[in-house]
Amino acid sequence: MSVFNFGSINIDFVYQVPHLVKPGETLSSTHFQSVLGGKGANQSIALAKAGVDVKHVGAVNKGDIRFVEQMQSYGVDCSLVRLCDDVASGHAIIQVDEQAENSIILFGGANQTFCPQQIDKALTSAQAGDYLLIQNEINALHQVMQAAFDKKMKIVFNPAPMTPSVNELPLSFVDLFVLNEIEAEQISGFVNLNDIKAALLERYPESHFVITLGKQGACFFNKEQEVSVEAFVVNAIDTTAAGDTFIGFFLAGLEQKQDITDALSFACAASALSVTKSGAAQSIPDLNDVNQFLRHPK
Repeated sequence: MSVFNFGSINIDFVYQVPHLVKPGETLSSTHFQSVLGGKGANQSIALAKAGVDVKHVGAVNKGDIRFVEQMQSYGVDCSLVRLCDDVASGHAIIQVDEQAENSIILFGGANQTFCPQQIDKALTSAQAGDYLLIQNEINALHQVMQAAFDKKMKIVFNPAPMTPSVNELPLSFVDLFVLNEIEAEQISGFVNLNDIKAALLERYPESHFVITLGKQGACFFNKEQEVSVEAFVVNAIDTTAAGDTFIGFFLAGLEQKQDITDALSFACAASALSVTKSGAAQSIPDLNDVNQFLRHPK
């Protein structure tokens, strides 16, 4: 199985702050770093670290090729990443407070330059049963989903950041939705978890769903089954990329033929380890570390 991840590659400008800045407030940062990020890049790195063959489809300014090389160093196939001359790379301005919560501003840049030719070329080698992984940080999602659907690929959608345009996409094509609590509320129109589940199953009865619940763990459900697992207790430093890590390792669990409970626990363990380090890509754990943590979670 291969995963074709049409996703963002961002440069993250990360600021450590006493608290998330308030409207009208000027706040001094205690620490700064510029690192590789983007939900797409993070998820590709998580997949690669979990042992999955992942082909990243994306774009950056050619002056930022070092970030592509960093992805390759983690094992991501970046042969389908396009280098641009006339547009800036996508980037994010990230605040991280003393409680490890974050606030993010995104600039799309090169992530918003996908075209039909690139989509068709990228999926030339895709086979029925391969996975398409997408988030909501690139353009042309409708065309990407249609092309993958026509090839009978399994479509995995993480609609982050959640925007009104998501509901205009052909969501009935999606095999697996991966949502956090806020995204689940926004896409369903409900707040109560049971109401959310009922609404999603009514609208997309052939789809599968995973909702990450922070300190309450995660749940999987479809029209035939429902599974929940608890979160692991760790000392959180930075939650950046925790959700992306979860997605990569959950798909890896499915690829390794784990049952749903084991795949959820596998993903929760990886996500828990990721929040014990600061940053995005560099916080994603290696497979051996996750397996060792599962054997000795304390």
